[in-house]
Amino acid sequence: QVQLVESGGGLVQAGGSLRLSCAASGSTFSFRLSNMGWYRQAPGQQRELVAGITSGGSTNYADSVKGRFTISRTNAKNTVYLQMNSLKPEDTAVYYCNLANVGIRWSPVGSWGQGTQVTVSS
Repeated sequence: QVQLVESGGGLVQAGGSLRLSCAASGSTFSFRLSNMGWYRQAPGQQRELVAGITSGGSTNYADSVKGRFTISRTNAKNTVYLQMNSLKPEDTAVYYCNLANVGIRWSPVGSWGQGTQVTVSS
């Protein structure tokens, strides 16, 4: 069982920045060998992949965030980050992290954490 705790969300004006963090833990879990993803879900919409990072550090981004968001990881801290710049109102959503299955279009694996709310005002 993997526990995921997201943090760093908040209310920000359009054009602003936020940095999200996701701390992962689990007795039989190897963070450094895991591919990780950030996902988001806006009201009335399906959860979608925002960005992913492999165990080797390769990254993947949704077209809507390319050039604005950056995913990174610190294996020593079992933590994955999402730096979000030039935020837009359409980025408003609850953001979640999860392990990701790269072979199945970065589909999420396992249970979700509580997520962190990001609200961008216009």
